[in-house]
Amino acid sequence: MSETDLVTGEDGHDRCGWGASSEDYAHYHDTEWGRATIDERTLFEKMCLEGFQSGLSWITILRKRPAFREAFCNFDAKQVAEFDEPEVLELLTNAGIIRHRGKIEATVNNARALLDLHESGRTLAQVIWAHEPNVEHRPETFADVSATTDESVALAKELKRLGFRFVGPTTAYAAMQAMGIVNDHLVGCWMRDECAAERERTKRP
Repeated sequence: MSETDLVTGEDGHDRCGWGASSEDYAHYHDTEWGRATIDERTLFEKMCLEGFQSGLSWITILRKRPAFREAFCNFDAKQVAEFDEPEVLELLTNAGIIRHRGKIEATVNNARALLDLHESGRTLAQVIWAHEPNVEHRPETFADVSATTDESVALAKELKRLGFRFVGPTTAYAAMQAMGIVNDHLVGCWMRDECAAERERTKRP
């Protein structure tokens, strides 16, 4: 195993290497990443932020998250769905977020798609968790973690069919990791078993 796969922190805990690279990453790694998520607002936020992250480092998004939450009404889909060109233009001047018109417009579009999904009687949690793998993934090194999987390809296809944008297979898999649909904490990481226990307790939507 590469020395960068698992890193022992000053607190004595072994973490996935990326989760030990900064205080921001360590907090996110220990408290959020890989934890089973079924709350609609949280799922919507994570999906939108993963879309903004495309082509950028996650730490950039993480540090801008407070500004994103303020700009997008704490990712309340009903409020974001009401955004129109004036709101988009205002967001394009907001230095606190990623000023990318396509990603901003996709977030507004996805809020509307989410409301349409709810109107049809389904939830985002149901759509996403329906793509949970049947076999537990147990990566021992970062080389064991793929950028996409068959399940993420299928999820991306389904989300696009439902009208969502900026949800390609790579973005979909990153979201699945963040939401705990898969547990990609490396074997030996002190958070792996805790996240696995949370997934076991989570009632699938």
